Amino acid sequence: MSENQLLEIDRELRGGDAAAASLAEQRAGFEAYCARPAAPDVTVTPVTVGGVPGLRAEPPTTTAGTLLYLHGGGYSIGSARSGLALATALARRAGTSAVSLDYRLAPEAVFPAAVDDGLAAYRALLDQDPPERLAMAGDSAGAGLALAVLLRARDAGLPLPAAVVAMSPWVDLTLTGESLRTHEALDPIFDAAGIAQIAALYLGGADPSDPTASPLHADLHGLPPLLVQVGSHEVLLDDATRLAARAASAHVDVVLEVVAGAPHVFQHFAGRLEEADLALDRAGRFLADRLGR
Repeated sequence: MSENQLLEIDRELRGGDAAAASLAEQRAGFEAYCARPAAPDVTVTPVTVGGVPGLRAEPPTTTAGTLLYLHGGGYSIGSARSGLALATALARRAGTSAVSLDYRLAPEAVFPAAVDDGLAAYRALLDQDPPERLAMAGDSAGAGLALAVLLRARDAGLPLPAAVVAMSPWVDLTLTGESLRTHEALDPIFDAAGIAQIAALYLGGADPSDPTASPLHADLHGLPPLLVQVGSHEVLLDDATRLAARAASAHVDVVLEVVAGAPHVFQHFAGRLEEADLALDRAGRFLADRLGR
């Protein structure tokens, strides 16, 4: 990752004033930033999974099962469409199809609506595929949501998927990570005050230490193999590193990758940053290996 590339991306990410924009403007801007047309060889179909809408992406070769993808956006912005590019990138590399889920957003539907939607979709996928042919992934809030869904599934006695990939996970809504403050000057997207506002919007008065709101504080025993990827410039760096440490302490098979100088969900820059493409390659291999392809 060259210094010029980093500076260019930093300027690009700092270009807007998200705090001053209305929620509708933030949602529209996020769609414009993340949503990309699918590649010509990928078939995209609207689906309903467990009563929850989404998009199913079918790359040309899908032999290893299904990936349930949960998009980022602080639980208040984003959509199945904004999550589709990363979902498809992982699915193509892992040899799976992907379902990018349109879970409900705050403030229209506060915690735990998103968790309920994710669990309903996972239950429905279990009716279609055995758990060893299922995987989960998400970025930012979607990564935290993926872990929350797995915790609910485990506690309900459901079989768990083969693996989960968490990109720049937001897993601590109690906001105790030291990097929230120490990395504010480095992070071109977030600061501690903005993260606190987003958390309050999603929680709607609920306890931020609830394990399905903040999976960092949950008992992680029994979860499937976990890959955590994060950039060193993120205010959420400590969420990722502490999650990996707690997962390891709970005897979860976990891999932590910290990419020096990278911003939040740097995988969005695949095709522009070699580190983004390489991270997706590693994540795809992680999923494919555990899906037994």
